[in-house]
Amino acid sequence: MKNLKKYLLAALVSLSIISCSEDGIPVANDVTLEFNNTFGATTIVLGDATSAEATTNTSTEGQVHHFSELKYVISNIRLVNAEGVEFPYNTQNLDEGATIIDQSKEATLKYVLNDIPTANYTQIKFGLGIKEALNTLDEELFPSFYNADLSIHWFWATGYRFAQIEGFYGADNAPLAIHTGSVLGGDPDDESTWNNADVHARNAYRDITLDLSTDAMVGENSPTITIKADFNKVLSGTNTITLETPTEGYTAGTFATKHVSPNVMVEYVDNMAGNGDTDIKGMFSIESVEN
Repeated sequence: MKNLKKYLLAALVSLSIISCSEDGIPVANDVTLEFNNTFGATTIVLGDATSAEATTNTSTEGQVHHFSELKYVISNIRLVNAEGVEFPYNTQNLDEGATIIDQSKEATLKYVLNDIPTANYTQIKFGLGIKEALNTLDEELFPSFYNADLSIHWFWATGYRFAQIEGFYGADNAPLAIHTGSVLGGDPDDESTWNNADVHARNAYRDITLDLSTDAMVGENSPTITIKADFNKVLSGTNTITLETPTEGYTAGTFATKHVSPNVMVEYVDNMAGNGDTDIKGMFSIESVEN
């Protein structure tokens, strides 16, 4: 019994040495990312065509619309500390460092980053979608988060969907579908070449960079960073977009079998996530940091 007590004591001491620095502050802690998907200042409530509870929005062009489905992929997450040092969070491993934000599933709106090194962080970077080097689709090696929702992938081409928004607009509640992803290959004007896995005609991946409103102090604290995504900008962002039935399809419309130019998809992507140059925020902003 005495020997058992000694082993237990030794194990506890070893654990404390590993998990805490000399001054008792943990060498790492968790950071929670919480996503608040809104139309302006109002958190989005989803609904079917005739829903009275769904949150409606009016675009710059005066089109009233609401969503029945709202999903997007976050990956390539990096935290930047006060010294400018970037900490990448499983950026090469989609199973451990990427997630689907799904407005219909409350649990997915919070994503916990485990074992973030103790530091004061001033900035967060992440990708909307999957960067090109990892944007391959092997159904035998599906990342775990895609296995949980097989609806958010292309059935006709390689690569991942990055965003999937569906809903209704106008007085007659015409259906809308906005699907984005870097899957188009070959000639942008020749649909028969779009299933080329080797060449991306348009890149739908975007890097987002956000300065934190307050330092996220990791160590004794396990901060929560709330990120607002204002989907008003989908139609009313840098590009002003009007929904029209004849030009709708996987990027912006009513019928999944009808396609529009990849250029139209890029307009939606730029509204949601910036153009990667003059706009590196898109619809995203920091709502709060709680230490």
